[in-house]
Amino acid sequence: MQASDIMSTPVVSVGPDTSVKEIASLLLEKRISGVPVLDQGRLVGLVSEGDLLHRHEIGTEHTKRTGSWWLRMFSTGETAADYVKAHGRRARDVMTPEVETVMPDTPVAEIATLLESHGIKRVPVMHDGQLVGIVSRANLVQALAGMREAAARVTPPADQAIRGRLKAELERQSWWGRAASNVIVTDGVVHYFGTFQSDDQQDAARVAAENIPGVRRVEDHRVPFRHVAGWE
Repeated sequence: MQASDIMSTPVVSVGPDTSVKEIASLLLEKRISGVPVLDQGRLVGLVSEGDLLHRHEIGTEHTKRTGSWWLRMFSTGETAADYVKAHGRRARDVMTPEVETVMPDTPVAEIATLLESHGIKRVPVMHDGQLVGIVSRANLVQALAGMREAAARVTPPADQAIRGRLKAELERQSWWGRAASNVIVTDGVVHYFGTFQSDDQQDAARVAAENIPGVRRVEDHRVPFRHVAGWE
């Protein structure tokens, strides 16, 4: 199994001049914890929830920050970089500019090692210099939940074809763009993970999958967005 088998697409992204408030609203609306920053299609950084933790608007700019103990020992207070993170108004001010990336054919085991060794929660998937997907820790858990033990190492070509055709169909639909969902296919079984916004949307996703040749069954593990958001 590799990145292309589990990555989330299409990718929600922002530009360097997107405001911090807009980014926060986008993370909440899409139920995601980070967004890549693209400048004319080129990946220039990533903004995560962690980048928004220390903000002057909510009084958290002086809360404890992580870092090397010797840097904290010799620090005389807030650094210039800290000030920019806490007071900057645009993505370019708060983003992490050095972003680890993988390719579509990067093995899932290698991605898990990368996330763990760098202490990060997501990694962009790049192909020919273009951002084509995102693999998060949640995607790895989804893959584990959706597969049989025998299928853990290799994704059959038939499953790859089913996932490709289904995602292409879903991404043509306006109602799918409002979902915060991912698709994993294992042994002909389609697994949906994430959230949905209405029963009609859930039914439409099921029908879309059932119309793809080779699909044996559809299992929808998603929860209503209103439950996750605490509306009920």
